[in-house]
Amino acid sequence: MSLIAAVRAEPSSDVLTSLQAICDSQGLGDLSAHLADLADLVKWDMSALEEAIQKLPTGESVVHQSAHHLLEIAGKRLRPMCVVLASRLGNGLDDSTRDFGVAVELVHCATLLHDDVIDLGEQRRGKPAARTLYGNAASIFAGDWLLVDALRRVRAAEMPDVLVRLLDIIDEMIFAEAIQLENRGRIDARLQTYMQVVEGKTAALFRWAMLAGARAGGLPKDACVALEDYGLHLGVAFQLIDDYLDYAGDGSTIGKAPFADLREGKMTHPLIVALERDPSLRPVLEELVANPADDIAERPRMRLLEALQQTGALEATRELAVSRAGAACEALAGLPDSRARDALFTVARATVHRES
Repeated sequence: MSLIAAVRAEPSSDVLTSLQAICDSQGLGDLSAHLADLADLVKWDMSALEEAIQKLPTGESVVHQSAHHLLEIAGKRLRPMCVVLASRLGNGLDDSTRDFGVAVELVHCATLLHDDVIDLGEQRRGKPAARTLYGNAASIFAGDWLLVDALRRVRAAEMPDVLVRLLDIIDEMIFAEAIQLENRGRIDARLQTYMQVVEGKTAALFRWAMLAGARAGGLPKDACVALEDYGLHLGVAFQLIDDYLDYAGDGSTIGKAPFADLREGKMTHPLIVALERDPSLRPVLEELVANPADDIAERPRMRLLEALQQTGALEATRELAVSRAGAACEALAGLPDSRARDALFTVARATVHRES
């Protein structure tokens, strides 16, 4: 179970007990204490956000059903938590800007619905992907519906700069998706291309979450810039751990099938590092990518896993994630000491220890 996934929007002692057990099992007693404080700090705001998410209109249409299927198998809600914590560095969320936290989760869920159609995904968060239950078209329209709802919520807050920035962020995400689409199935070992995709597809939305929270809290421009920087590094660290878990994680806990990224023809950080350190791995990767998604041959699969270990590629990915999480913390150095700032440190630390 993920450390951050356990930080739920439930104001109950069960959450704290669960968090402490997870941390203690990993020998992270100090992080256990910090996470307990984090859960206490955000629990009421997160409860309000969760209630708003679950109150999205329901209906009998497959579009509504497809959207709610994903929303009801709640993920980590990490992006809304970033909004809450950034706002608490200032005046906190008010009623009009609380929807920023809802909006960022809706945008994120919209991208997941679309991704599962593009990637022919079978699972999402350990459950059947919405497209397998309601069809590809319903999932696409459900994603569009969530995106429109998110934009309406941000507009209603009457902070035009936050809305404009979200539109820019969505544009970045689409551009990153286009790069990934163009390189699908190619053995492209350029770290620059990989980082373009990660910073646009994953980190961009974390940046907006931090900015939106900062603006909701009435923070000055320099603080907004620092928090966006935090979001960039946090988002990259988050994606690096996702890449790591695709090969080192437990398929029963990470919420997707092992080798999912490779089956979708995506070159991720561990693969890029392994190929750079062992060029003889290229034919193996080409064979794996060329195979049907549901037919990963045992011999090349084992060869790849051995190479990832022998080249130190998995460890290199984890080390880079730790480094980027550290950079996220450094971005907060100029902000005043506060419980919310400490909580953001905790989020960055917990991100690299998660298991899903």
